[in-house]
Amino acid sequence: MALPTPTSEIFMRSSHDHPKGTLHNLSIQSDCLQSNLLGDPTEREVVVYVPHGHDGQGLPLLVDLVGFTAGGPAHVNWKNFGENVPERVDRLIASGDMDPAVIAFPDCFTRLGGNQYINSVALGAWEDFLIKEMLPAIEGQFGCGGVGKRGVFGKSSGGYGSMVHAMLHADVWSAAACHSGDMAFELCYLPDMPTALRALAAKDHSIEAFLTDFEKGPKFSGKDMHVLMSLAMAATYDPDPDAFCGVRLPVDLETCSLIEERWANWLKWDPVVMVERAEVIDNLKSLKGLWLECGDVDQYNLVYGARRLHKKLEAADVPHVYEEFSDNHSSIDYRMDQTLPWMARLLSA
Repeated sequence: MALPTPTSEIFMRSSHDHPKGTLHNLSIQSDCLQSNLLGDPTEREVVVYVPHGHDGQGLPLLVDLVGFTAGGPAHVNWKNFGENVPERVDRLIASGDMDPAVIAFPDCFTRLGGNQYINSVALGAWEDFLIKEMLPAIEGQFGCGGVGKRGVFGKSSGGYGSMVHAMLHADVWSAAACHSGDMAFELCYLPDMPTALRALAAKDHSIEAFLTDFEKGPKFSGKDMHVLMSLAMAATYDPDPDAFCGVRLPVDLETCSLIEERWANWLKWDPVVMVERAEVIDNLKSLKGLWLECGDVDQYNLVYGARRLHKKLEAADVPHVYEEFSDNHSSIDYRMDQTLPWMARLLSA
């Protein structure tokens, strides 16, 4: 597959002379999220970028799924020494490197700090929200997207969501780009379990006490944020409707021994495991494009999962782009200079 070669300079700080697209704020009152156990709001904001000189009609629709602790609107905020995503896209379109596309930035933040963009009885039916509520609202208002013209991309948790949506919903999405997405769960999640247990031990092994104290603030540590992430993943992949916020860990709280039945529920959602299903392979083969990438020194061990998934995709003859780049997990938005033009071109054809 021929890849685009951007010709424009990559700026550490945005040039201000490109024609600017417009940002529109939509508010979606969700039925799909009504049953979430976290008490999270069901009215959700989606910021929609429309390129300069367009009203959205007939353009591809790209959906940006952000990483853990962020929300989609964060990607349109002012950014020091760099570009937010609309500014990046303004530059890429103005230079001719990228075909015009509408981009949606949905707010999917949760009480547990983030989202993996799948349905969970604890966090809510986020998969359904994106597909059944958000897409019709955007496409109905702007006349963009539609069958064959929808793409999903994201980094970290957003990369995970993009990959899983491509695996399960190729009838909805026609292209996907996974930047450093969560996979090979035993490498990226299990190493954090001892830290989570030590934090819970300080709260009498109470998940409720940890969460409520965390929310009281007035500030939190980076270590506690990693504990919160472990709890969020548990509520996503193996929720317990009877537990506080639906959280139960896949390990014994005293010995950190793996609880095999619970861990099996997690693994059902690991892309490296999911790709072994015949229907998943069929879905991926039907896409217009699939991009998988990771930094070669990713500090969360995600490069090893990316390599495993890449090898399985190759063995199954699934067309895809695979790239490893010289960097870690942090501050890699510059990689969008490769993936966004690639995706917009595929979906414009």
